[in-house]
Amino acid sequence: MRIIVCESAEEVALRAAIESIEYLGEALSTQSSGKSENPEASCVLGLATGSTPLGLYREWIERYRAEEISFRNVTSFNLDEYCGIPPSDPQSYHSFMHENLFRHIDIDPAKAHIPVTDCDDLSQSGERYEAMIEEAGGIDLQILGIGSDGHIGFNEPGSSFSSPTRVKTLTKRTREDNARFFPSVDHVPRTALTMGLGTIMSARAILLLATGKGKAKAIRDTVEGPITAMVPASILQFHPYATVILDAAAASELALIDYYVDAERNRQS
Repeated sequence: MRIIVCESAEEVALRAAIESIEYLGEALSTQSSGKSENPEASCVLGLATGSTPLGLYREWIERYRAEEISFRNVTSFNLDEYCGIPPSDPQSYHSFMHENLFRHIDIDPAKAHIPVTDCDDLSQSGERYEAMIEEAGGIDLQILGIGSDGHIGFNEPGSSFSSPTRVKTLTKRTREDNARFFPSVDHVPRTALTMGLGTIMSARAILLLATGKGKAKAIRDTVEGPITAMVPASILQFHPYATVILDAAAASELALIDYYVDAERNRQS
């Protein structure tokens, strides 16, 4: 696991943009026999919602507007969607992604996928989502945030490490953390359709972002604690290409922070 410690949330967003664009460039080149300008070149991007990735999305949008990058050959899959609210609801992740990323870039709407929850059979919807990811060739780069209890996606503590996309009941803590996006905690949905930990771990590379003191304990447990279902993100210790980008506050409880800084400095030299 590669740990990158930045001074601020703004620097986290900038570094995440640099790392993701560099990786996606390599993915395009590999898939198109070295011809990244080939219109048939493609890559598959896993996306997250919440406040943490917003800075990264703003960086992508700026680079798109500057004609430095394009998303026309990108297929995307979002991690999750609430159950019980329609895609048109302002608090749905369909609305979140449209407002904060999709409407600002040139991604094909038909290739921007978010779990479908306005349906009669949520279990079947989850199975179809897994099949769509497989049909797309798997996820090249998965963007992640992390909950204060160490959840990724909506894989709450106790989630199976091999889980696929399925419905999860949200914990009281998660609903309270997300209440800031709703009129009150009573309006926060109690369930969501989420990629499983097995789905997330199948991505070829993972980029987890965390900012703020409120994430410090979760980051400590994820990076330096035992691998346990009680800290779902700790499974990332097993991923060969997982990168964690943190601001100083989120990194503040890491015992080996000086080592991580030195290791990254040596990597860049």
